[in-house]
Amino acid sequence: MKILTVVGARPQFIKASMLSKVLKSNSEIEEVIIHTGQHYDDNMSSVFFKQLNLPKPDYYLGIGSGSHGKQTGKMLAELEKVMISENPDLVLVYGDTNSTLAGSLAASKLHIPIAHVESGLRSFNKKMPEEINRLVTDHLSNWLFCPSQAAVKNLKREGIVEEIYQTGDIMYDSVLHFKPQALQQSTILQELSLSKNNYHLATIHRAENTDNPDRLKSILKALQQLKMEIVLPLHPRTKNRIKDYKLTDLISVPHIKVVEPLNYFDMLTIVSEAKVILTDSGGLQKEAYMLQVPCITLRDETEWVETVQSGWNYLAGADTLKIVNAVKAIQVPKKYPPLFGDGKTAQKIKEILEQAFDEK
Repeated sequence: MKILTVVGARPQFIKASMLSKVLKSNSEIEEVIIHTGQHYDDNMSSVFFKQLNLPKPDYYLGIGSGSHGKQTGKMLAELEKVMISENPDLVLVYGDTNSTLAGSLAASKLHIPIAHVESGLRSFNKKMPEEINRLVTDHLSNWLFCPSQAAVKNLKREGIVEEIYQTGDIMYDSVLHFKPQALQQSTILQELSLSKNNYHLATIHRAENTDNPDRLKSILKALQQLKMEIVLPLHPRTKNRIKDYKLTDLISVPHIKVVEPLNYFDMLTIVSEAKVILTDSGGLQKEAYMLQVPCITLRDETEWVETVQSGWNYLAGADTLKIVNAVKAIQVPKKYPPLFGDGKTAQKIKEILEQAFDEK
């Protein structure tokens, strides 16, 4: 069985590393990895491959940044060439990025079966590019691997009823596997003079916040008003927007530590030892839950509804006062339901795919 895996963004590298490890255990499975180049900065790309021991990509497309249409279109053209050349038995895609969409579209046009890891997520906001990517990919996929029961229900509500599997979340595999190593090897807390449970971590990167000067200003004002130390790794787009909108003064205060994007081990350490996470990242909301750190989401809705329902995540949007008050009020809930499986998602996915092809 030849599997062609499409990745392009840092969360996908993390997820793919876990599944690639277990795929290697079957000598009859050949995995071909394509890196689209959606994330191309070293701190957001190659360093992840090194730390996670993910095999070097067989193909690097070098697409880079651009508008959604331009970026996806370039990926489609290049992915189609590789798929025709490699002729895989299936194409494996992860999550909800433009790389995911391009991979699933290219495969479907060539009549290659698609397996979607992290299927069934819905924010119910079609203004989000990620929501469109999820919807299209799920409706094109042949195997849908869901991280939670809520994801399964979303698919069935849309009329998708076959080859749906609640496998748990592959990010949980990664958190359990890499956390001990990260805490042992990372020196990020010492470098930033931080102590456990005595700082907040904030990340802002989604277009709905970065491309809206009012929302971005409101979020940064909230960070400025908070008194505890805040670590703020700046996504390249966010850094540019802050400069464009002349908002640099809002983060030029002693308690905000602005840093470059962090590698996986440093990020895992920073998240696990933080008091509160403030983010608009879907993946970070989930990792906060997995590491049992309260999260405040800087969006008006989330695809990770279970984390909100369990009390570990609070939707604050971009409202300054709401964010500040949420940080002051948030507490660690007493209950911690196992929302995302048992940390054996990669093995389950591998076994499902093996069985599917054994039966052919």
